[in-house]
Amino acid sequence: MKTVQLSHGGGGEETNTLIHDLFYKHFNNEILIKAEDAAVLQINKKIAFTTDSFTVSPIFFEGGDIGKLAIAGTVNDLAMMGAKPLYLSSAFIIEEGFSFSDLTQIVESMAKELAKSGAQIVCGDTKVVPRGSVDKIFINTAGIGELMKENISVLNLQENDLIIASRDIGRHGATVLMARENLDVSADLQSDCETLWPAVEALIEANISLNAMRDATRGGLSAVLNEWAQSSEVCIEVEETAVKISDEVRGICEIFGFEAMDFANEGTFILAVSPEDGDTALAILQEFAFCENASVIGRVSQKYPEKVVLHSAYGSSRFLDLPKGELLPRIC
Repeated sequence: MKTVQLSHGGGGEETNTLIHDLFYKHFNNEILIKAEDAAVLQINKKIAFTTDSFTVSPIFFEGGDIGKLAIAGTVNDLAMMGAKPLYLSSAFIIEEGFSFSDLTQIVESMAKELAKSGAQIVCGDTKVVPRGSVDKIFINTAGIGELMKENISVLNLQENDLIIASRDIGRHGATVLMARENLDVSADLQSDCETLWPAVEALIEANISLNAMRDATRGGLSAVLNEWAQSSEVCIEVEETAVKISDEVRGICEIFGFEAMDFANEGTFILAVSPEDGDTALAILQEFAFCENASVIGRVSQKYPEKVVLHSAYGSSRFLDLPKGELLPRIC
């Protein structure tokens, strides 16, 4: 089996072959193949700029892999600010002995995910480190997007705003945990890992009042809502029965004693919109397969400023706190 060797990161012939035969082949564009020390970009509007690193274990899971995760994660961070993803960087840190076939699969997955938003990888870097220095492969990305809608912010929540979840929650965290523990709970459980820009673009084109958006990654729904409540100094009241959770995710939570609202997502986002736009926003989201069960899960109030209140089906209420502790390491 062909594997990555230290010489592939040495800057010589092997490095050149790796870059041209693999990365340029799948990420081919005029900016990248110039092979300059930096990409020269033309942008006409305000931009959003983000960066992230991906270290998921296992690197392949139902519904995705570390490559798909790296592209979707970076593109989604731009989309949540109302920015059309344009340019990405991609840096690989690869452990000596890593399988070339696995690396190829990861790169192909990245190229496929890029096509969903039209973004391009225009610069990158590759390092190969001795065995044991990293766990197989780490990927760092940065992204630049052109703002298509301004003033989307965690500071903008207003009383009576509707809180919408784009789909059922907790799939990514549950899927990674299932794979890590070799659980055969359900063949139907897959990560929600997905590029969200097409849905966000449709909301922007419809002039929906997007006061705030956030993809519910580490810390899940609980983290997003608590950050919003604290930043905007409002109360967010959530109807527990409105939050969609699949039976498979519920099963994983019951086995391990976790809370689905704390589980990570990689293709689920939360929106705060003005009440008059709620029905239209839902109708637009539900046109996309990855948002087909979008729903209003709550509303903004001033009942308990900076708190999130969860109302149960039985008429009781409790505060939904920020997740604590190391619930599930290495999910992205």
